[in-house]
Amino acid sequence: MADARTLQVQTETRGAVPEETVSFAVQRVSSLLQMAAEPVLFARVKLTMAADPAVQRPALAQANIDLNGRLIRAQAAGQTMREAIEHACDRLRVRLERAARNWAAIRGAQPAAQPAAQPGEWRHQSRPAPHPPYFSRPPKERTVVRRKSYALAHETPEEAVADAEQLDYDFHLFTEKSTGEDSVIYRAGDGYRLALAHPRHRRLGPVAPSIAISETPAPRLSLAEAMARLEAAGQPFLFFVNSQTGRGNLIYHRFDSDYGLIGPAD
Repeated sequence: MADARTLQVQTETRGAVPEETVSFAVQRVSSLLQMAAEPVLFARVKLTMAADPAVQRPALAQANIDLNGRLIRAQAAGQTMREAIEHACDRLRVRLERAARNWAAIRGAQPAAQPAAQPGEWRHQSRPAPHPPYFSRPPKERTVVRRKSYALAHETPEEAVADAEQLDYDFHLFTEKSTGEDSVIYRAGDGYRLALAHPRHRRLGPVAPSIAISETPAPRLSLAEAMARLEAAGQPFLFFVNSQTGRGNLIYHRFDSDYGLIGPAD
């Protein structure tokens, strides 16, 4: 069992990251880990500096923590790497404090009703993370450079929101529990929105009023068609039904302007 006081925070850098900011990031994250209510099994800081001078916030800092088997992620962009680290650590503090309150409730240290969030409260616990800017590159030069497949969690929309908040995701692909549909929960303005692959084919169970529901079915597209539609729409991601597999997929813009693809494992 790892001790937060002795755990070695791993580091990863990309681009021209100032050397002094690496040790600064390790120091800040190590300090925050002292407040962890559960064993910290793994901690990593990833610092990325964009090469394009036209990017408004070229520095991106990300912290990934394994808190007793539960992943916690926080990231932020900034004009300088130090600024990005400070913002990311502010978000990490919020997530660790929330995890500590939940852990205290489970252990009976305080009444369960005290930390339990009421419908709608989740979106006020931390500021939504702005989507980091990506390089400007002609669409014909872009390609899918990262493919990620995993067994989708069967959960309610509220549970999917909690996962997205905990991991600092702008969007989260999952299997909606009451319908069995591939679905995505994503940040929309000051809250979240739910989209299902086939919203009209199955009956959706009760959903918290704080979560908006899309009535539009996901388009059925090939990967090439999905890439073209993503560019035409000018959005950071696209949820679609892969015409080859029949399953819900997410294609999104990466920080380096290429694409990432997320889908269910076979």
